[in-house]
Amino acid sequence: MIEQSVSSPPRGGARLPVRAGAGRYLILTVVFICAACGLVYELELVALASYLIGDSVTQASVVLSVMVFAMGVGSLLAKRLRCRAAFGFGLLEAVLALLGGCSALVLYASFIWLGESHYALVGFSLAIGVLIGAEIPLLMALIQRFSRQDAQGTVADLFAADYVGALVGGLAFPFLLLPWLGQLTGALLTGAVNAVAGGGLVLWLFRRDLTAHSRWVLVTVNVLVLALLATAAVLVDDFERAARRAVYGDQVRVAVHTDVQEIVITGGRGGPLELYLDGRLRVSARDEFRYHEALVHPAMRGPHARVLILGGGDGLAAREVLRYGDVREVTVVELDPAVVRLARTDPALRKLNGGVYGDGRVRAVYADAFTWLRGAGDAGGVGGGGGVYDVVISDLPNPGVTASTKLYSEEFYGLATRVLADGGRLAVHAGSPATQRRTYWTVDATLRAAGFGTTPYHATGWPSGFAAGPDRVKDGTPAVSDWGFELAEVGANPGLGLARDAPRLRSLEGSMLVAGARGVERTRVRGLPPSTLVHPRYGG
Repeated sequence: MIEQSVSSPPRGGARLPVRAGAGRYLILTVVFICAACGLVYELELVALASYLIGDSVTQASVVLSVMVFAMGVGSLLAKRLRCRAAFGFGLLEAVLALLGGCSALVLYASFIWLGESHYALVGFSLAIGVLIGAEIPLLMALIQRFSRQDAQGTVADLFAADYVGALVGGLAFPFLLLPWLGQLTGALLTGAVNAVAGGGLVLWLFRRDLTAHSRWVLVTVNVLVLALLATAAVLVDDFERAARRAVYGDQVRVAVHTDVQEIVITGGRGGPLELYLDGRLRVSARDEFRYHEALVHPAMRGPHARVLILGGGDGLAAREVLRYGDVREVTVVELDPAVVRLARTDPALRKLNGGVYGDGRVRAVYADAFTWLRGAGDAGGVGGGGGVYDVVISDLPNPGVTASTKLYSEEFYGLATRVLADGGRLAVHAGSPATQRRTYWTVDATLRAAGFGTTPYHATGWPSGFAAGPDRVKDGTPAVSDWGFELAEVGANPGLGLARDAPRLRSLEGSMLVAGARGVERTRVRGLPPSTLVHPRYGG
């Protein structure tokens, strides 16, 4: 490459303030920063859409496909700006910083107050994609002011900086921005960095290419963008509190973001306690006992000295297990330590679960259920000696949700057989046979493929509130009025009923369970293949 001095203007245009080599590296640095910011915007949209709408595979596919298409459109539109590349790039980066920085706020607000975020998701994906796609053509025009090398070499440099920046942005999002700042503040900070990098490059390095009016426009626009982003960052906590009140009401007592999820507890002081995980109601003190009794007690018919609970960090399934005085050990495998910590320390939740974590028979393990089962099986069972649990209770997120697919796979149930003692039972929450027929019967088909005999059943008829099955919508209306379960035993159909020494229960009777099993059979969908890690098959 032949460097040019400051005094010799390259290829026409105004004289530039630095040597060609320095200018080239400055432009590549801005390419790196803009690429990192662009990928953060993309990941912010995917993450927030998955949290608000659910089904992360679908949301990621929508965002990525729309953005890639829009980037192509942006590249074509950028040709109109090449004659004023410096001004066009400066203005483009300011708009991108504002849209990208505020995208998470607007998407969240549209979901909370309008009840709909699909249109906002597609709109931001299109707009941000068009702006990102226009960056490279304009930067190509700018970097050629400093480079005498062939066009192929210049393109290679630009794309190398772009790809490395994308790598850094992709790693910064989950490991720095999310844990330290959260989604909303992280997006706003990213927008500010984007505006400073793009505006700074043009207003300093290419200031002589700009007319006085253009400089005034860019300075004004960038100052306004930074002021808006800073104001939003200052008010973001108030915004989140207002959003929580809109979703959960005025009785929010606990609201924490962990590495796994958002946990919110409402009520408990003059009102019924409700526990939300990632915006979805998981526990309501008004009627949670119906779900937990239906999940736990049928499986306790038979030996039950050692019980394994997968999920259930709130301690409510463990409460039902400990109603049997001959239980010697209960192991709770919970992914999020914060759920167990709240179950131990929050007065209302601790009262609801009966203080189970103060019982010496209960042990909490913090791990992914799939990974923990695989480790336990590879070690020959917990403590060695093969399967050691008489009962396994699967109190996990709803089937059919992408994040939980592996926890309802044939491989997962195969791992469960390795920790079950001979004649042991597995109880699974399987969704609603009324509104999620294919999902429910896919769970049944998957259990059978893993070698279990199954008895499907459901429990119905309680008032609105608890949504351990299909998630309750945000306004508090339950999506369904029944919750389906599967009782499974290796190689045999276990049959329904309650353990002979079961205490008096509030919601269950043996005849009710049998009737529930008969009712479920009328919804059966035949011929469904099992779900596996490679081919998750859950449908509606």
